Amino acid sequence: MKSVDRVREYLQQNGVETRVQELTASTRTAQLAADAVGAPLGAIVKSLVMMADDRLILALVAGDQRADAAKIARLLGAKAARMANGDEVRMHTGYAIGGVPPIAHENHIETLIDRTLLRFDKVWAAAGAPNALFEIELKKLLELAHGRVEEIAES
Repeated sequence: MKSVDRVREYLQQNGVETRVQELTASTRTAQLAADAVGAPLGAIVKSLVMMADDRLILALVAGDQRADAAKIARLLGAKAARMANGDEVRMHTGYAIGGVPPIAHENHIETLIDRTLLRFDKVWAAAGAPNALFEIELKKLLELAHGRVEEIAES
């Protein structure tokens, strides 16, 4: 099954009425995604796969923010946190960098959600490919992501 189809199926199974958009243009960066759908940059959810020591972490950060690895490490009681490399991302999530969704993972991934996303009622997130995304109510995303809201963006 295609990565995008996995996300579509997950959304349908969880009662989310939205359309996964596959665009001709790339949406692999937050700015490209915001431009493609006409959304504010901050309403784009960046799904960042990170390693905190040996723990896999998914950090959901607003498109106009940058994740703070030191804050993430402190929150998790880890010595250090870093972005996962492309091989680690694909191995642990089944998705490629630029297309990692905040949901629809085969295995549960510990998830931290940056507090700055709370300014939006609806957000856009990657849907399994670098040119696919979907809009979702933030409240529903928080429910489906099973994460905890924290301050993880750079100050």
